[in-house]
Amino acid sequence: MIRPETAADIDAIAEVNRLAFGGPDEAVLVDRLRTDGDVIASLVAEDDGAVVGHILFSPLYIEGAPVRVNAVALAPMCVRPEWQREGIGSALVKRGLARCRERGMEAVFVLGHPEFYPRFGFRTDLAARLKAPFSGPAFMALELKPRSLDLSDGRVHYARAFGLESG
Repeated sequence: MIRPETAADIDAIAEVNRLAFGGPDEAVLVDRLRTDGDVIASLVAEDDGAVVGHILFSPLYIEGAPVRVNAVALAPMCVRPEWQREGIGSALVKRGLARCRERGMEAVFVLGHPEFYPRFGFRTDLAARLKAPFSGPAFMALELKPRSLDLSDGRVHYARAFGLESG
């Protein structure tokens, strides 16, 4: 079952992130995003009452765009190691993208596995058009609203919790 996170899930979400990423960094990021009020959507995958996966979307600002683009960053997304390769990550991404569409988001950016995210429509060429702290095949974007990333110039700014400067 995939559902929005609740306050009762906070410790379990931190644990899933620590286990999946092999350390505390992503769990700390999630806490900072919550504290800063920078959560657009945060969903958990649950099995028999236990949180086995998590995905979070936060605001992403594109400076220099001729019109405001309602964009978000997908980060982090994780599944407990013993539950990986069972379709939970894919289900989280699909449900998360649907939630972002419902909330009027127009584009999603991710830094992730180049073999995984393109199956949902993420493309490197869309992300490469913009200056960002990332580049290469792992940095991808998806248009939830067609042509929302038809930009010739722009600079990507992540939420403060990421501690990143744009490219």
